[in-house]
Amino acid sequence: MSEPVLLWLRQDLRLHDQPALVAAAGEGVVVPVYILDDDTPGDWRMGGAQRWWLHHTLNAFDESLRARESRLILRRGKSASVLKALLKETGATRIHATRHCEPWWREAEDALGDTLCLHDGNRLAPTESVTTGAGGQFKVYSSFWKALSLQMPPDEPLPMPRKIDVPAHWPKSDRLGDWDLLPTKPDWAKGFAGWTPGEAAARKAVAAFAPIADSYETDRNLPSIEGTSRLSPHLHFGEVSPRHVWHSISGRGQGVQTFRKELAWRDFTAGVVTALPDYADANGRPKFDKLPWRSGKAAKADLRAWQRGQTGYPIVDAGMRQLWRTGWMHNRVRMIAASFLIKHLLIDWREGERWFWDTLVDADYGNNAVNWQWVAGTGVDSNMFGRIMAPLVQSEKFDAGDYIRAWVPELADVRGDAIHDPESAACRPRSYPPKIIGHREGRERALAAGEKAR
Repeated sequence: MSEPVLLWLRQDLRLHDQPALVAAAGEGVVVPVYILDDDTPGDWRMGGAQRWWLHHTLNAFDESLRARESRLILRRGKSASVLKALLKETGATRIHATRHCEPWWREAEDALGDTLCLHDGNRLAPTESVTTGAGGQFKVYSSFWKALSLQMPPDEPLPMPRKIDVPAHWPKSDRLGDWDLLPTKPDWAKGFAGWTPGEAAARKAVAAFAPIADSYETDRNLPSIEGTSRLSPHLHFGEVSPRHVWHSISGRGQGVQTFRKELAWRDFTAGVVTALPDYADANGRPKFDKLPWRSGKAAKADLRAWQRGQTGYPIVDAGMRQLWRTGWMHNRVRMIAASFLIKHLLIDWREGERWFWDTLVDADYGNNAVNWQWVAGTGVDSNMFGRIMAPLVQSEKFDAGDYIRAWVPELADVRGDAIHDPESAACRPRSYPPKIIGHREGRERALAAGEKAR
C-alpha cells in the first residue's frame, strides 16, 4: 500500500469539484483532517454563528466520507503544528489543501513549506490569474470583472473521486461534540432552524435557485420576498464550488448576469485581502484615519440599540433582528443597516464589521471587510462617504412592509405605508422605541465629519 497523504480541509467541505481531494486520492491512501484552529487567526477566530454552522457541516461531511468507508479526523490547535505532528503519526510526506486568501491561512501555508501542495478550487479563477497590467491585484471591481470575464466561463466542475483509499490504521480523532460549537445556555441558535448545512443541502439550494435566477435582478432588492439565492453560507464553507454554481445557473437574462457578477464579487474581495491583508482592520484610504468617529457612553448605547434592533427605524431594526434570530440578513437590508450605523450614528465601521463577524453564518473575511468599507466610503473601491442612504426612503422604495411586520412584532398591526415610518405617521406603538436620531440631524453630522477627514 502507498504511503498516506493528508487532505487538510478548511472552507472546502465537499466531495464534488474538490481538486485537493482529487489530487490526494490520485496518490493513494487519504487521511482527511479538519483542525479547529483558534490560535492562528488571532482576533479573527471563527464567530459564534459560524461555529454553529461548522458543527453541522462537519457532521454531514463525515457522514459522506463514512458512506465511502473513509472518515474525517478532527484535531484542535495551531494548524501548522497539528499537521506536522500528523505527518509523523501517519508516515505521510505530503499535504493537499485548497488555497485560501485569509492572511492567517496564508501564514499557516507558508509554515508548512514544501510538504504542502495547494490547489485552486474556491474561486471562479485562481486569484493570481486575474491581475492588472502591472501584475497586481485589482482594487476596482469594474476593472476586475472586465478582466475576469475574459476567462469565463470557468472550467467544468470535477467529478467526485470514484474511490478514496483509506489507511489500515486511523490516527486518533477528537469527538465533534467535545468542541462545544453549539450554543446551549442559552441556545440562541433556535431560530437557525431554517438552515441545513452540508454539501447535499448546498446542491439542493443551487437547484432550487436555478429556475428563478432570471428574476434576481429585481427580486434581490425586495426584502419581503427574500429574492436572493441564500447560497452565501454554503459558498463560504465550501460545501459547493462557485464554478458548480456558475454552470448550474444557466441563461443569458439580466438576472443571471447580475447574479454571476455577485458570484464574482467573492473572487474580487479575495484579491483585495490578498493585496491588503489587514483590510479588515485598516481604512483602505488613509485619509479616513482622521475621521472623528463617536465614542463614549452615548455612542456605546447607540451601538447597543443598533445591535438589538431598537433604533426606531423599522427597516434597520427588522434587519438586525433577522440577523440575531437567523444568522443571516437580506443583502439590501445589510447595506441599509450598515449605512445607518456608520453615517447616522457616526460609529466606526469596524464595530459593525465585528458584530457581523460574530452573528453571520456566512461571515467571510474578504466579503465582510470589503463590503463594510464600501458602505463606509473608506475603501479602495467604495461609495463616497457623503452618499448617505435614507433608510425610510429605501424601506418604501423596496416595499419592505411585510418584512418589517415579520421581524418587528410591535409593528405587526401597522397598516399601509405608515409601516415605514410610524413615528411620523403618528401611529408608533408605545412598545416600539422612537427614532434614536433624526435623519436630517444624522446626515448633517456625518457630512461635517466627512469634511474634517478631507
